Amino acid sequence: MPIGTNVTGKMVTALKRLGFDKVFDTNTGADFTIMEEAHEFVERFTKNDELPMITSCCPGWIKFIEMNYKELLPHTSTCKSPHQMFGALIKTYFAKKANIDPNKIYVVSVMPCIAKKFESKRKEMKNNGLKDVDNVITTRELARMIKQANLDFTKLEDSTFDNPMGEATGAGAIFGTTGGVMEAALRTAQDILTGEDLEEIKFEQVRGEKSIKEATINIAGKDINIAVASGLSNARKILEQIKQGKANYQFIEIMACPGGCIMGGGQPIKSSKIRSEVDVRKLRADSIYTIDEKSTIRKSHENPILKQIYAEYLEEPGSYRAEKLLHVPRMPWGRYLVAEMCHGHVS
Repeated sequence: MPIGTNVTGKMVTALKRLGFDKVFDTNTGADFTIMEEAHEFVERFTKNDELPMITSCCPGWIKFIEMNYKELLPHTSTCKSPHQMFGALIKTYFAKKANIDPNKIYVVSVMPCIAKKFESKRKEMKNNGLKDVDNVITTRELARMIKQANLDFTKLEDSTFDNPMGEATGAGAIFGTTGGVMEAALRTAQDILTGEDLEEIKFEQVRGEKSIKEATINIAGKDINIAVASGLSNARKILEQIKQGKANYQFIEIMACPGGCIMGGGQPIKSSKIRSEVDVRKLRADSIYTIDEKSTIRKSHENPILKQIYAEYLEEPGSYRAEKLLHVPRMPWGRYLVAEMCHGHVS
């Protein structure tokens, strides 16, 4: 299929044909990550506590900082990645809602990222003795499974996600491209800081394929210096600035893969001939932004499913239960960190 085709509906149908009882949208998990991460940033920003805060949603990036810059770990967010947050909620909130024994739920995440396999096995990715996510398969592995099942993917009808965990916002959708996490977080952070429902939702400064993007965003009369980096060589440049005291950032997004999760190691591999003819990264990113633009709701904190789950179960971002399920604990030497979701909804 053409690069950048939105195949979400066909993926849902294929997974149902392969035998899954429920198929949920990990973008909903991304909305939870934004809720928790934006509130964490606002709290740190207002208290000037351990700034800059760096996103924690990419497992490859987190392993990199743990191995090379352990002293800077306190700067990373404590938020789990979207699929890990989602797995924790499926085995608690959803299990209770559906009257299912959590021990009988087997959660499989479909990811464009190979590092998610490692992430799901980390010891802090558990709750009440159960893993948040039991298994991770890449989008490329899912494609092989679909072929092995003799399903003609191009002819599959579109299906919708199951409820109550299948409704996501445009902010959740853009997580998969470099700058998307930052933009989604800023959409929520600005409403928190101003106490208003602002119309501004597009932050062009963080968009584009540039490997390191810097900008100053003014919110509620305060300047927030931000940086977005993709590719670990560029992450190293940012971290060296912080280490040397030369960085004047308050908020940083880092992705291990150049271009973000849409170019993850588990994504469909395109031949060198195709890559020489078209810009695969741009086509995939454009598709992600189109999904956002067509979304009815484009701010994570306005997702009605999130409002319902916070009201019925989590109470509020940063609550005791939210911390227990959706964050990793702060360790004596810093933070055990986790990863960010990357989206495999476009071919």
